[in-house]
Amino acid sequence: MFTMEKADNLIEHLEKCMTRPGIAKGELYAGIDLGTAYMVLTVIDSLGNPVAGTYRFAQVVRDGVVVDFTGASRMLRELKSELEQKLGTQLVKAAGAFPPDTGKSTVKSHFYVCEGAGFEVINMVDEPTAANNVLCIENGAVVDIGGGTTGIAIIQDGEVVYTTDEPTGGTHFSLVIAGAKKISFEEAEDFKKQADNQQEVMFMVKPVVQKVASIIKNKIRGFNISSVYLVGGTCCLEGIEKVIESELNIPTFKPRDPLLVTPLGIALSCLGVSSVESRNVEAYY
Repeated sequence: MFTMEKADNLIEHLEKCMTRPGIAKGELYAGIDLGTAYMVLTVIDSLGNPVAGTYRFAQVVRDGVVVDFTGASRMLRELKSELEQKLGTQLVKAAGAFPPDTGKSTVKSHFYVCEGAGFEVINMVDEPTAANNVLCIENGAVVDIGGGTTGIAIIQDGEVVYTTDEPTGGTHFSLVIAGAKKISFEEAEDFKKQADNQQEVMFMVKPVVQKVASIIKNKIRGFNISSVYLVGGTCCLEGIEKVIESELNIPTFKPRDPLLVTPLGIALSCLGVSSVESRNVEAYY
C-alpha cells in the first residue's frame, strides 16, 4: 500500500548508503538505469534493503535509445567497479530497464549494455513500472520524466494495466534554457540543477512542463485517475508538481529524490525472479 512517507524513507536509506554502504543480508542485486542525463547504479540485498548506489552524468542514451554502446558499457563497468570496491565483493546479478512502448530493439540494446558491463541480467523492466516497486501504488498514474522521454504507467488494483512513452524530457528543458540565456547545452544542464536558479528555470521552462502535462492528460484519458506520482531526474525541478497538478486538476505528488526512485525499483525487480527466467531473459526480450 502506498504512503509517501514509506517511499521517502526507502529513498533516504538509499541516499545514506550512497555515502556509506549499508550492511547486506543475503545476496546482492543491482539495478541499472542508463538514463539520458544520468546513469544510475543501485544495489539492494535479498530483503530489498538498499545497500549502495552511485551515479554519473552521461549522454549515451537519447530519447530512450542507446546511441553510444561502447561508452555506455565502459561507464557502467566503471560504476560497477566503484561499488564493488566499496562493498568488498563482486556484483553479479542485475536488472536493467527501458522506456515503455519503445520496441524490442531498444530493450535488447539496454540489455546488451548491462551484459557487456559484466552483469548477469536476470530481469528487464519498463521504467515507470519499476518506479512503482518503490511507490507501491494501488491506483493512479506513475509518470517518469527523464532526460529524453516521459514514461507513463497506469496502475489499477496494484497492477500495471497500461504503459506508454513520449520523447519529451529534461533535455528539452536544457535546450530552452540554453537558447534563452545564450549559453551552451552543458552550461544549461548545470544551471538548471543549481538550487538558487530554480525560480528562474521554472519561468523559462514552464511551457515545456505544460506540454508534459498535456501529454499526461492525453495518455490517461479514459482511465479513472485520482492521483499522479512523479519520478525521474527532471522532476527534481522545484515546483514541477504544482504546475502539472494545475494543468491536470488531479492531485500530483513527488518523493524526496525523484532521480533515485526508478533505479531503486529496477533493483527491486530482481527479487522473485527465478533462475529459469534468468536463463531465458535475453531470448524473451
